[in-house]
Amino acid sequence: MKRIGVAVSASDPLTLAGLREQVAGHQQFIPVPESRLSEADVFVLAADTVTHDVMALLRQVAASTTASTVLIVNRIDQAFLLGAVECRMAVLLPRPVAINEHVIKAIRVASSGGAMMPSETLGELLEQIKALQTEVLAPNGLNASGLTVREIDVLRLVAEGFDTVQIAEKLSYSERTIKNVIYAMTSRLKLRNRAHAVAYALRAGIL
Repeated sequence: MKRIGVAVSASDPLTLAGLREQVAGHQQFIPVPESRLSEADVFVLAADTVTHDVMALLRQVAASTTASTVLIVNRIDQAFLLGAVECRMAVLLPRPVAINEHVIKAIRVASSGGAMMPSETLGELLEQIKALQTEVLAPNGLNASGLTVREIDVLRLVAEGFDTVQIAEKLSYSERTIKNVIYAMTSRLKLRNRAHAVAYALRAGIL
């Protein structure tokens, strides 16, 4: 059984003590202090509601570790929902049901790369993603992967082994245009090279 490193945080001392006890009492979990967040597989954060301070903490955790987050709250405002997901919130658990067995399941789901949230919250998230697609991405020629149609066309040919000259011929662009497309794409998405860009597109399900 794979052991899971778990770091916990809470807005009040009583809840924090309870979470620490649950983690320490389960043989699959390895308690990780907040001072060593980079060692955690899962970060569990409990609060009454999501505030600007909670979002600041989520962003800080996302910047310092690759851990997925289990967020235990009474309420999350729609304005914070998409931002929390961008900070790798994998599980949203309502506080009234955050009893021992549910917390354990939530940690396991987050650790395995899964996701879990109430159906009404999932519906709100999907509506926000749809609005983002129609109001922001599509008008700028982008999709959810952050790639334009032209960039996807270029990457498909790169993945098939064609060089810059061949890609330019197939797409009826100049060689310079193809080079500019690849440079702009790799710079914007912070990708190291063409192979990294192809791998990114594969993970995004584009290729």
